[in-house]
Amino acid sequence: MALQVGRRPYVRVVPRTRWFFRRPRYMRYMAREVTSIFIGAYTVLLLVGLARLAESRAAYEAFLQALQSPASIALHVLALAFAAYHSITWFNLAPRAMPVRLGEMRVPDSVVAGVHYLAWALASVVVLVAAGVL
Repeated sequence: MALQVGRRPYVRVVPRTRWFFRRPRYMRYMAREVTSIFIGAYTVLLLVGLARLAESRAAYEAFLQALQSPASIALHVLALAFAAYHSITWFNLAPRAMPVRLGEMRVPDSVVAGVHYLAWALASVVVLVAAGVL
């Protein structure tokens, strides 16, 4: 096999940043990935609350008082919106990530996603009943 002299391989130029602005699908993907950062930050906030609860009653009450600030309320609303977006996009992606087969037949995507939404609703009701809201 002869070596071709003078030819360079084609190297596709991919911008290091902003590559996801090219297509809406990429934007939705990146938005879902960014939401996980906020979910992680909210998890850290909950762990701090548990640590304050373990310290003393006064430390926990100070933590609860801090949660009543407008910035904290805005953080909670933002975290709720990101958690909902993350969950919805993941549930819609679940049939492709986890195709379910019954024998030779594939379960329709809407059924797989619907079961996820149903489980989410049931878990929400259980939490609300346990919290005394319902």
